[in-house]
Amino acid sequence: MAGDCENCGDESIFLGIFGGNPVLKVLDFFMVCEDFDYSMVSIARNSGIGYSTLKLLWPELMELGIVIQTRAVGKAKLFKLNKENEIVKRFKTFYWAVTRAETEKLLEKEYGQKVKAVVGTSKRIKN
Repeated sequence: MAGDCENCGDESIFLGIFGGNPVLKVLDFFMVCEDFDYSMVSIARNSGIGYSTLKLLWPELMELGIVIQTRAVGKAKLFKLNKENEIVKRFKTFYWAVTRAETEKLLEKEYGQKVKAVVGTSKRIKN
């Protein structure tokens, strides 16, 4: 589904730690909104970067197989994160580990006790 991701807007914990360079902003967007495909205009808008900046870094993301074209609607090409790519798999693991660890620190600071954060993918939680 092309369009906007309703979870976008606020800076993520990940970007708060590692900064907001354009590539990280695009990857951050795809970590949160990975289930649908998006036009380059939507990716730029939802990532918080300029369209011309996205066009500069897009060829490398495509060449590395990080993003793939899924379909075309009229003149618009739609893309999504390539979940089968090894770089994406490793980045996703790292992204959610960092987010989980930082969330747990923030919750502990807020509530004064250890709290297990549940963030990330829809994997089952094991005890």
